[in-house]
Amino acid sequence: MCLIAFALAQHPEYPLVVAANRDEFFQRPTAAMDWWPDQNLLAGRDLSSGGTWLAVSRDGRVAAVTNVREGSPEPGRVSRGELPVLALSGPDAIASQLPAHQHDYAGFNLLSLADRSGWYYSNRDAHPGRHIHRGVYGLSNHLLQSPWPKLLRLRDGFASTLRKDLGAGPQALHRDLIRLLQDDTPADDRDLPDTGVDIATERMLSSPFIRGEAYGTRATTIVSVGASGEILVTEQTWLPFGRPGEQRQFSWQRES
Repeated sequence: MCLIAFALAQHPEYPLVVAANRDEFFQRPTAAMDWWPDQNLLAGRDLSSGGTWLAVSRDGRVAAVTNVREGSPEPGRVSRGELPVLALSGPDAIASQLPAHQHDYAGFNLLSLADRSGWYYSNRDAHPGRHIHRGVYGLSNHLLQSPWPKLLRLRDGFASTLRKDLGAGPQALHRDLIRLLQDDTPADDRDLPDTGVDIATERMLSSPFIRGEAYGTRATTIVSVGASGEILVTEQTWLPFGRPGEQRQFSWQRES
């Protein structure tokens, strides 16, 4: 998962809205979003090293992980894909388990979100672990709210879409957010971050949506948690060069 925008308590109908793009090599084996019977959560599955990039619990909590882009990353001893599952396993799982084991993983950002608040943890943050409250946020492959061009572009468009879609209903909101996340506008060279990769790679990775042959955006996921307890999750998968693949949608009423 490489780009996420989310809003906490910013919409009168949907106290939590999450919109995310997952960028990955197309050859990496992946199972589409579905319910995990052994974990009672909704998520896609990385069939290469296990785990997931974004998961939703029955009670409407959302957890997602992104890698931290580093020029010469050290491989982790444990897959980052287990982190969203850990985050949804219990209210104290992150605070109690991650500090002692954070360096077992390659660089990561982890979000754990409820409908009005959340928790952010990165093993590349000088002070890892912080509560987050009402507001509109963006996360890519650096720390939370880092002003990368694609993050700023998505976060601004995301906030505008939430304002525009007041009263439009969840299906319209999901449709508009999927369209927003297909933005393939690259950043100007003068605005590119320096993350230790070559300039051609920085350019390719600078747009919110990446249309590549071997590597690109593979899935767009939208989650809305309604004030009345209705949860709607949409996953649109993408094929090489941004061609649309399968779309899956899940809807249920939050369990108490």
